[in-house]
Amino acid sequence: MIRRPVRRRRSSRPRKQKGSDLHFLLMIGLVGAVTSSLIASMASWVAEHPWVFTLPVIAATGMGAVSVYLQRKEARRDAIQAQELRYSAEHLDDLHYTQFEYVVRDLMYRDGCRDAQQVGRGGDQGADVKATDPHGRRWVIQCKHRKDGVLGSAVGSPDLFALNGTGRQVHGGDVVVMLTNGRFSKPALEFADSQGLHLVDCHLLARWASGSRPLWELLGSVPPARKSTLLSWRLPTRSNRSVGGARVTHTGAQ
Repeated sequence: MIRRPVRRRRSSRPRKQKGSDLHFLLMIGLVGAVTSSLIASMASWVAEHPWVFTLPVIAATGMGAVSVYLQRKEARRDAIQAQELRYSAEHLDDLHYTQFEYVVRDLMYRDGCRDAQQVGRGGDQGADVKATDPHGRRWVIQCKHRKDGVLGSAVGSPDLFALNGTGRQVHGGDVVVMLTNGRFSKPALEFADSQGLHLVDCHLLARWASGSRPLWELLGSVPPARKSTLLSWRLPTRSNRSVGGARVTHTGAQ
């Protein structure tokens, strides 16, 4: 007896796959049609409302204005806080010499020197504080702190040699100052007078730190302003040969 081969049924999977592919293509077409319609609608709306392109510019301008306002508000707050900055002579004597330099920096900032910075460290070449005053003059200050204040050892002329050699040539100072919470020796006073250096001793320092007048108004003389400002009329007009605090507050150097 001869057996007939059994016929295999065709799988229906290819038909299902074809159906799935057709549905997928229809979905893509539908999404594409909807997307194209939305893009066309948006393009038409933008064409009818071209002012929409100014919104980013307005937003950026508004953010810039707010930023400027906040910066000015912060600057006014800093200025008010700086105006209230005061130090007594006793407090200055109790400071570490590095803290003393930072106090001098803060006092210069209080007086309007917005770039005042403490730079004293090893190899500072005679400068502990640098600042530019509102008149455009560059200040170079070397600080000599004495733990015992006026009773401590006097600052002598050797301490001035390095400052005199670098204050103008290296640091570009218009006003070169030696500042101490103590006193200066007679040779130091004479050397400063001959070189046009400004000396600030404990008495002048106390007036400056505990008051509200800027240092350039307390010194005997300073170079003329580099730029004209609303404060320029307040500058002293004495001879440049006077040595600021050394002559004004000299109390008998040794």
